[in-house]
Amino acid sequence: MKHFLEGSFAVAEIVKLCKPGVISAYPITPQTHIVEELAQMVADGELDSQFVNVESEHSAASVVLGAVATGVRAYTATSSQGLLYMGEVLFNIAGLRLPVILTCANRAVSAPINIWNDHQDSVSMRDTGWIQLFAEDNQEVVDLHLMAYKLGEDKSMMLPVMVCMDGFILTHGIETVDIPTQEQVDKFLPPYSPLYKLDPANPLTLGPLVDPDAYMETRYAIQETLKDALKLIPQITADFAKIFGRHYNGLIEEYKLKDAERVIVAMGSVCGTIKDVVDELRAKGKKVGLLKITSYRPFPEQEIYEALKNVSKVGVLDRALSLGSYAPLAGEMKAVFFGKKKKPQIISSFVAGLGGRDITKNSIKEIFRLLTTKEKACEFIDLKPELLKEKYE
Repeated sequence: MKHFLEGSFAVAEIVKLCKPGVISAYPITPQTHIVEELAQMVADGELDSQFVNVESEHSAASVVLGAVATGVRAYTATSSQGLLYMGEVLFNIAGLRLPVILTCANRAVSAPINIWNDHQDSVSMRDTGWIQLFAEDNQEVVDLHLMAYKLGEDKSMMLPVMVCMDGFILTHGIETVDIPTQEQVDKFLPPYSPLYKLDPANPLTLGPLVDPDAYMETRYAIQETLKDALKLIPQITADFAKIFGRHYNGLIEEYKLKDAERVIVAMGSVCGTIKDVVDELRAKGKKVGLLKITSYRPFPEQEIYEALKNVSKVGVLDRALSLGSYAPLAGEMKAVFFGKKKKPQIISSFVAGLGGRDITKNSIKEIFRLLTTKEKACEFIDLKPELLKEKYE
């Protein structure tokens, strides 16, 4: 059924339909509306779940870890410093192979303090072992949450999934969203039934001390499972399409790439703006396109290679930095083509939209204009020179 909803409320609606037995979160802008709405649903008896109030994000992550370890489906959400505060527990959740689902309302990290959108928070957690999926709009946000539970709880996976949605742009943006019925969700998503759980009647140990003789194999196992996820995600999106009629690849989306000579690679809500610019430039005879990355972890290297191997010029748009090195997505894109015979003439790196600065159509057009024969190592778009002091002090 179609609803005109704020993105945060749409997330709460789909999470309710997934029937988590435990929800725990600590409020932080711009995530707060999600968990406020879920708390209200629990209080009103609409959702049969235990909402656990905690004093910090570290505790919220610990609560959902414990819930899933005992065989209960769980959910949490956070942003920015809250996600970083969860960092220790995020590694534990993945290492224990517990399919927690987390919404990251992407927000810049301090200092200076900034409550607006970029991708620094979730990108900084890319090595935790969590699957990371980025949404372009609120319909995709809703659908990715449903698919995230199906993916993470698959017995061949048993890994946590982070659904990333741009703070304020999506969390507080109001769109028409198709919210499925409970019957449809139940048909797609079976009850959580793990292979193992903490149970006094059948004792086991999760997360024991592991010495050098076995630790590396645990890392290898997660690495290989994430490779397997690259095959499972398209299967889940195909199953999703059969029930809900909406089609996704789940790894990447190609937009007008067939004859494109210049292509921008990006993640998140900015892809909608890029599509508008691509349409506008195409109408003027420009052969441009977009490659949208949905799955940042696992990183779909082969799919990216096949999509871009015949493109002449590629610009990678990051909304995050790896300070002192390359922009994160750009570095990984370059690695995709390392040693390959067929590859773009240039792969240029662009950074824009940090701290919520608008990425306008003109910003995108500037990136396309800068895709010349000269490669850009890390070009900042829409900098304000008047705010930069001598020597950047």
